[in-house]
Amino acid sequence: MIQTLTIDQLGHRGDGVSLSPGGATYVPFALPGETVEAEPVQGHPDRRKLLRVEVPSPDRITPFCPHFGVCGGCAIQHLRDEPYRTWKRNLVIETLTQAGIDVAVDPLIDAHGAGRRRITLHARRGTHDILKVGFSATASHEIIGIDHCPILDPALGGALEAAWALAEALTPVGKPLDIQVTATENGLDIDLRGSGPLPPKMITSLSQLAEQHKLARLTRHGELVLLRRPPVVTIGKAKVTLPPGAFLQATAFGEQTLAELAMAHLGRAKQVADLFCGVGPFALRLAEKARVFACDSDAPAVTALQKAAPATPGLKPVKAEARDLFRRPLAPPELRDFDAVLFDPPRQGAQAQATQLAAGRVPLVIAVSCNATTFARDAKLLIDGGYKLERVTPVDQFKYTPHVELVAVFRKW
Repeated sequence: MIQTLTIDQLGHRGDGVSLSPGGATYVPFALPGETVEAEPVQGHPDRRKLLRVEVPSPDRITPFCPHFGVCGGCAIQHLRDEPYRTWKRNLVIETLTQAGIDVAVDPLIDAHGAGRRRITLHARRGTHDILKVGFSATASHEIIGIDHCPILDPALGGALEAAWALAEALTPVGKPLDIQVTATENGLDIDLRGSGPLPPKMITSLSQLAEQHKLARLTRHGELVLLRRPPVVTIGKAKVTLPPGAFLQATAFGEQTLAELAMAHLGRAKQVADLFCGVGPFALRLAEKARVFACDSDAPAVTALQKAAPATPGLKPVKAEARDLFRRPLAPPELRDFDAVLFDPPRQGAQAQATQLAAGRVPLVIAVSCNATTFARDAKLLIDGGYKLERVTPVDQFKYTPHVELVAVFRKW
């Protein structure tokens, strides 16, 4: 049954929200103030599929990507920049308010820069056994085959072509594939996942494709297929050779922005702990001014950091350790000698480590987060432990999506 709805506000996922005494109804791709026609979505009583915009919002613009609305990568290309920025900043404000945290939230920083430098493409066989390589469809496991994505860093040029070629070569395997592609200074670094064991002849074929597409490196589940040149990225003054499938911030400018904010807040701290350090996007920059202790559960990432730091002239000592901070967070006696701690956990946050920080006396804590909800939970632990949350800065490197990063400053006097 087709319904006519008036959209009252923009939801946390970028959906238009129609409010009524019976509750909220969510309509993807609709904007506040619009009157729309929509139909029910089977299995989701509170969701509707947008059919037509009868009365458009003056803030509605034409999306720049032809796949928008079908591909699930972006949620909100159809909104003018100013209200988009307000909505994204409000995602942080509303989450903190709901958690009972009162703090000034800075204006949103646009950190999209040149675009995404890492992506995971999916390769699946669909209807009529036709291969598709691309991203997942909106609210679906269906793959939207694409040959162009306008939000990618130009350094990922050739990524889609290489992914298609690799997927076609693995067609006889008959398994769904995930293809992680990272742009590095020496070319594309690709890790194939999902293929299972392969015969030598197929490995040879993959190696030839890697050569043909001039990949820096091709791995399969982290195992080397072909290395043409080391996949290197520059972090501060350091050159880091990435381990296969390494995590990096989504955009190069996003990483730089987060690091510069953290550095500014850390000021003259001389002994700093960098927790959930990865390959060192903060540690290697901090080491230009301070001694750094860094740790992360990702042992290959820690090894990459351990190799890069001493090979970089002008850095102060960096001690790096592989350690699961979810199970073995640094305790107050281990934190005692640090002037400051920086932590940048995955989306699930750092509850165990925040609990230990709250029990200690480190004077300055910088939190970097990609999830406002888990950040709010961890922030409450620090605040209840005697810290004052001084400021929060939202950073938009996942542009056109509901995801937002933030950098926060806590002090204990």
